[in-house]
Amino acid sequence: MRVFETEEGWPETASARISCHATLLSGQLRSLGAALFPPAAAKTLRPFSSGEVAKIVRVSDGYLRQLSLDGLGPAPAIGHGGRRSYTLAQVNELRAYLAAARPREAVDFLPRRRPGEKLQIITVANFKGGSAKTTTALYLAQYLALSGFRVLAIDLDPQASLSAMFGYQPEFDIGQSETIYGAIRYDDQRRPMREVVRPTYFEGIGLVPGNLELMEFEHHTPRAMVERRERGHDLFFRRLASAIDQVSDDYDVVVIDCPPQLGYLTMGALNAATAMLVTIHPQMVDVASMSQFLLMTSDLMSVIEEAGGRLDHDFIRYVITRHDPNDVPEAQIVALLRNLFRENVLQATAWKSTAISNAGLTKQSLYELDRGSVGRGAYDRAVESVDAINAEIVQLLKKVWGR
Repeated sequence: MRVFETEEGWPETASARISCHATLLSGQLRSLGAALFPPAAAKTLRPFSSGEVAKIVRVSDGYLRQLSLDGLGPAPAIGHGGRRSYTLAQVNELRAYLAAARPREAVDFLPRRRPGEKLQIITVANFKGGSAKTTTALYLAQYLALSGFRVLAIDLDPQASLSAMFGYQPEFDIGQSETIYGAIRYDDQRRPMREVVRPTYFEGIGLVPGNLELMEFEHHTPRAMVERRERGHDLFFRRLASAIDQVSDDYDVVVIDCPPQLGYLTMGALNAATAMLVTIHPQMVDVASMSQFLLMTSDLMSVIEEAGGRLDHDFIRYVITRHDPNDVPEAQIVALLRNLFRENVLQATAWKSTAISNAGLTKQSLYELDRGSVGRGAYDRAVESVDAINAEIVQLLKKVWGR
């Protein structure tokens, strides 16, 4: 075992010192969380202005004002200068009211899937770190919820960045068998899926959080394959799909944030998915890495299919992330990708934005921040780019549902 040179106050062995560092950092993060979200360190979602709500539900602000004056629909809070604001719960109430009042447009106000429309399970994947998988999954889940869909977000990454963005510190807030591992483990401690789904402060989104416990599935699966010779729905790559099926009636869309590796959890996500998003940072080293990712993914899919799995994805799309539209080499790479993959590359790109980065410093998305808190120009440009991406994905979902 390696021993460090003695420094006063630090453990001598490498493992003990790293453990000490982890404990110190975790404690500091917990303190910061308590300071940012007092008194119980729990996140809440801000109210939305009437102008924002009008844009979200696609009616005019004047129409909302008239509804308020007539006492129809949810009653907004009235602030300084008569400014009206709505909680996200009230936005959903407003959707229900508008769907009943304007039945010909009901599907626009309440876009939830209808009987016969299958649950959409979208896997966000790439084994290259820094390709914005978690950011893409977070903004997609929140955009879908704002649009009126019921969303389940599943964090498959042991680093649990998605869980952190929803206000959970993995080492403190997530207990044993409270990740997806609890619903897919091999022993008699396996739990029903509903027991590992948590509500979130973002109404319309349920979360299955992650933490280091997820590595247990990677460690135990080879042993289970040898010792128990699993068959049928108990095969490792079918377990995630089986768990999701237990709650399928509760949601319209499932968004899965995959780890940056092609392990057993990712194979389960690929088997469960009805669609896949591959995130790409338009730099040559990232594109080269993605080439290897695609080759390995193809091999894994072949293994799953040969073992009896069925990979029938409704769509696979490449999402260009952290894109600087003024960078000439990046523009050339984007053009290369569009030339190679054509319609499989989303038309919109997620622009590189200090607004998104600054929001992330407080574990928030732009949807959670007031427009003026990160600079209105930067905010508007960043929101426009992520909205355009997510709107394309919603159109793909509606096409699958035959709308």
